[in-house]
Amino acid sequence: MAPAAAPAGAQPAADAHAPRERGHARVHARRAPPPLEHRILMTATLCLLAFGAVMVYSASAPLGVLAGSGNGTGEFVRYLVFGAAGLAAMYLLERRGLELLRPRLVNVLLLGSFVLLALVLVPGFGVVVSGARRWFAAGPIQFQPSELMKLALVLYVAGHLARHPKRMRSFREAVAPIAVTLGPACLLIVVEPDLGTALVVAFSIAALLVSAGMPARYLAALGLLAGVLVIALVAAQPYQSARLTSFLHPWSLASNGGYQAVQGQIALGSGGLLGVGLGRSVQKVFYLPEAQTDYILAVIGEELGVLGIFGVVFLYGMIAYAGLRTARRAAGRYAKLVAAGLTSLILCQGILNIFVVLGLAPLTGVPLPFISYAPTNLCVMLAAVGLLLNIARPGGGRLRAVDAGGTGVWRRGSATHRRAAVGRGAATRDAGADRDRRRRDRRARRAGAGGRGRATR
Repeated sequence: MAPAAAPAGAQPAADAHAPRERGHARVHARRAPPPLEHRILMTATLCLLAFGAVMVYSASAPLGVLAGSGNGTGEFVRYLVFGAAGLAAMYLLERRGLELLRPRLVNVLLLGSFVLLALVLVPGFGVVVSGARRWFAAGPIQFQPSELMKLALVLYVAGHLARHPKRMRSFREAVAPIAVTLGPACLLIVVEPDLGTALVVAFSIAALLVSAGMPARYLAALGLLAGVLVIALVAAQPYQSARLTSFLHPWSLASNGGYQAVQGQIALGSGGLLGVGLGRSVQKVFYLPEAQTDYILAVIGEELGVLGIFGVVFLYGMIAYAGLRTARRAAGRYAKLVAAGLTSLILCQGILNIFVVLGLAPLTGVPLPFISYAPTNLCVMLAAVGLLLNIARPGGGRLRAVDAGGTGVWRRGSATHRRAAVGRGAATRDAGADRDRRRRDRRARRAGAGGRGRATR
């Protein structure tokens, strides 16, 4: 007697429970806490931002009062406004960062940065401040296109390296496509002149090449070539030669080229271990130039001492740990390289500023990320953190799930994926339990069919 056929349209038990399992997956996705690197990165960034607001007010308010600019809160208010704009960009990119970073958008961002860098050098468009033509200005608001170029170059190079991983085997194939874009961009930045930003770009791209697996011999050749170019630029520009000389002998040129470096060292020495107290710096009022921008670390050292500087370095260390952990745990090659490049961009700029203030590098004019009064840089750095948070969050650039019925794929960044993506641990447990249920159901059906067959025979 043949076994009874299943009714038409009936589903196996495992398939009948598939909608319920997907519903549980969505609940787990909503309740899954962010991973450790996401929390560390968010905490360190917000702490640096809050600390930067305090220090910008401390460094700029006395100068504003002495200059007759009301109560001296103009730069502090602008810092808050641009910080709020940067936080909005960070929130947007944290939610939809990699989804928005399509190759076409990155190319448009890069091309727009080139156009703005060229326009800022044209008289009548760019504004000259302290002998450098780096900004567009509209009243009290200034925009620096080289900051946008830094972010565009990191995203472009990361995308190129992700699409062509085999080109790392040949020096010409690896370097030529990047040099065609990187060379003109750095040249436009140097012409402004802004050698510090060009160095930050070069160091960040070098770190990105290391992350992509470029052989050490190629990196050594690039480093030698870059060193020769920097020496040639310094020799060709008198003010850069003066900066190098003042770096080597600051105290012998304390009244000329070494004035700012010497005053910064006096501020650091005056602070000692615990500092003279918040808001009580003397150097920022009467002696230290650019106290609220490039040399704000010297004000921190004078008012909060060595412990204050160690606190700042510790927060940057948290960003380094969280960023590199994010790059290591990201799923796709592009997400890994973007995370590594953005982390390098933040750290290279911070390290260069710290080295300059401590007297370990020549004066470059690079702001301290998240702390210095540098509105454009603040927005760009917060946008970079937003992309890092997007890669670090559960499912961001990491999870590519298939539904229980095997009927479709939830792609990263889509609306369906955002609703159904889960943490790796929850996804693994749910997938494992679902496989076990299907395996048991198949064994039960085979056993039942076999038993009926033997009884009939």
